[in-house]
Amino acid sequence: MDADGDRPNVDRERLREDIERTAAFGDIDADEGRGRTVLTGTEANREAREYLVARLEDAGLDVRIDAVGNVAGRWTPDSADPAAAPVAAGSHLDSVPEGGIFDGPLGVYAALEAVRAMQDADLDPARPVEVVSFTEEEGQRFASGLLGSSVAVGERSVEEALALEADDGEGGTTTLESALEAIGFRGEGRLDAGAWDGWLELHVEQSERLTDAGVPVGVVTSITGITHCEAVVRGEANHAGATPMGDRTDALAAASEFVLDVERAAEAVAAADSETAVGTVGSLDVRPNATNVVPGAVEAGVDIRDVDRDAMEKLVSRARESLARLERERGVETEFRRPFDLEPTPMSDRVRKAARDAGEAAGIETLDMHSGAAHDTMHVAEVTDAGLLFAPSRDGVSHNPKEWTDWEDCATATRVLAGALADLAGA
Repeated sequence: MDADGDRPNVDRERLREDIERTAAFGDIDADEGRGRTVLTGTEANREAREYLVARLEDAGLDVRIDAVGNVAGRWTPDSADPAAAPVAAGSHLDSVPEGGIFDGPLGVYAALEAVRAMQDADLDPARPVEVVSFTEEEGQRFASGLLGSSVAVGERSVEEALALEADDGEGGTTTLESALEAIGFRGEGRLDAGAWDGWLELHVEQSERLTDAGVPVGVVTSITGITHCEAVVRGEANHAGATPMGDRTDALAAASEFVLDVERAAEAVAAADSETAVGTVGSLDVRPNATNVVPGAVEAGVDIRDVDRDAMEKLVSRARESLARLERERGVETEFRRPFDLEPTPMSDRVRKAARDAGEAAGIETLDMHSGAAHDTMHVAEVTDAGLLFAPSRDGVSHNPKEWTDWEDCATATRVLAGALADLAGA
């Protein structure tokens, strides 16, 4: 393999082989595309982790596994000061049920390929470089997502994480600690993201902005903030045939207005305040949920996101105002809770510049853009300089067997990742 000047190149087929081998762990039958289900602590998760450890060791990296199963491989070439704060990159290996093959594994193996490319180019970094796979990014079995990175930044304790419980598939429950021990990945200590000099993650975009712009690599400026709210509307359950229309307090009819109010508010805020603002009522729990009963209560799940905190707060206020109006006009009782709230997370200027410079040096166009989805990088950015790169997603599909990023696009984005890591590591 050739190096382009002092810039590391990448081996597309080597990267492809790693991603395709990983796709076989937890693979599912899919009518279209290639899918996988890899939940934390399962046999498929064990296979994916063992393959990664083997590939890290093949590349000469020193592998360690922390108490919550985070995997890190460190490359410390002769040129590097072993005591210097390393530069790190990676993502995750778990998936959603019946997910795609790129979400997570692309970032892990692009990070490894970046290290191999630097090795092949005989670069001499001044800092060690780490390749990382975080535990339970998707939040499909334990906690609500971003679990491994939350421990790595000190937001959640090791003990709290290990005590988390999930269905064991046999009518009982298991803890994260037991699940990791069962697959041999309950390690020791805590991976400390605050000890890194910088961090980069490559991920599939999960949207179509890169494709629409005809640009192969996105450099994320900020990761969206996320607020989850729960709205409860209480009316009176009654017989659907015997209750006159004028005597009803229909909770679902009122909740339907709430759904439309949230949509209208999001459209207005996006038009007037922040074009990236979005608001979604994504779940409804209707009780008693019987065709012949006037609905007595509805619980609605609301998802609000934006890179602008003020726009998020405006949407939350509009949701509250909608419920107050429904109480006045429809005679229902309402409650509003906000159990989950993440601030928008700006990316490091230093890391973004390294990525843009790497793209320019390699003749690869990049596009500044925001991320509308959460990633482990949100947590890492709390404790060190962090950046996030995107590769194009065909038709914007993700969390689905039809998720697809062309192999050439994978390699192109990895070239930018490798160049940025080399720069940040002082190569």
